[in-house]
Amino acid sequence: MDLGLANKIALVTGASGGIGASVARLIAQEGADVLVAYGRNADAAEQTAAAVRGAGRRAWCVPLDLGSPESVQVAVATVREHVGAIDVLISNAGRNVVTPFDELSTQEWDEVVRVNLSGTFYLLKAARPLLRAGSAVVMVASVAAHTGAPQHAHYAAAKAGIVNLAKSAARALAPDIRVNCVAPGLTLTPMGAEALEGREPEYVRGKLLAGRLAAPDEIARAIVFLASPAAGFVYGATLDVNGGRDLR
Repeated sequence: MDLGLANKIALVTGASGGIGASVARLIAQEGADVLVAYGRNADAAEQTAAAVRGAGRRAWCVPLDLGSPESVQVAVATVREHVGAIDVLISNAGRNVVTPFDELSTQEWDEVVRVNLSGTFYLLKAARPLLRAGSAVVMVASVAAHTGAPQHAHYAAAKAGIVNLAKSAARALAPDIRVNCVAPGLTLTPMGAEALEGREPEYVRGKLLAGRLAAPDEIARAIVFLASPAAGFVYGATLDVNGGRDLR
């Protein structure tokens, strides 16, 4: 199936590893050029960029701290210098800290909400002038947005906010720009492993109809679909990709 992404330009955050790196590779395979935005690991970001180039597409690495409005502005200015405008914005980067609810500090709460929820808003607000008519935005939330999470309530609350932000932005920017959301379940990434804290067999047996955790590519394929013209009649949706963790 041709997703219609040939010669499009995509900005993908959190693209140095995990789901973001998978998105960058897959969208390049569909014919898009990719701006690889990363937080800390420049070497890993360059590996992602190399994979994009290996697929025959252009790639640029862009440092970005989503929790800092100033950093977001600088990153978007860099994107403008490289490509002028973009067709796809994937807001995937995030942060989680596993802390029991009774031990959760206000500092941890503020940091996680700032990076995940506020950072998603900062990015969309700054990148809005670069989005061409017909562009697509995909925000990445979490199954925790629907279920809650006693070990990381701040993360669950921020991701629930992203689900609603996607709906609000979809209403505000339609019809020229489509905004949607993907809510992944636990995935085989470093963040997923930290959240499980050695509980994988118990979690899989008790929670997942699929009987296993997701591979990053399985989440990435859903994101790339929503980012593509193939999903051209999808606005304000949240696509659950959680192996049956939460049936709504």
